[in-house]
Amino acid sequence: MERAFKSPILCDVTKVHTGYGMMPRVTHCTEDENWGKVGSSKKVFVAKSLTHKGGFGSVDNVIERTENKYWKIEINNFQAWMLGFYKFVGEWKTTEIEPNHILIEYAYTLHSDNPFFYPLNWIFANTFWKIYMKRVLKNVSQLAYHNEPYPYE
Repeated sequence: MERAFKSPILCDVTKVHTGYGMMPRVTHCTEDENWGKVGSSKKVFVAKSLTHKGGFGSVDNVIERTENKYWKIEINNFQAWMLGFYKFVGEWKTTEIEPNHILIEYAYTLHSDNPFFYPLNWIFANTFWKIYMKRVLKNVSQLAYHNEPYPYE
């Protein structure tokens, strides 16, 4: 249960967000001394890509944490144009359904405040973003199964 809960947030994010298409890979984070605690944040830096010159990319924030049950995070302050999105909110819920079997419910809400981009936002969220997040989830599961150490606690 603990690995399923902690791995997506406290892991080495460079091993999770490895880039795909227009999404640059994460290279490192700074200002992350308290990462994982409610109210904490970190600056995320990314490699050069089609949509980003490289360097500071966004800010991640922990909004809510219920130990071994629930995370809510927000990604904002994008440094590259993100198709009209101004924040992403992710939720990760873990429930033990039987010993050593954990149900993980994961959702991302992409927020846009420009109706002009809504059709493009819908296409992006239902095609590219789904593919990208499946890759991210695969990376998270690999870290959990291989007992990768957490850089944060």
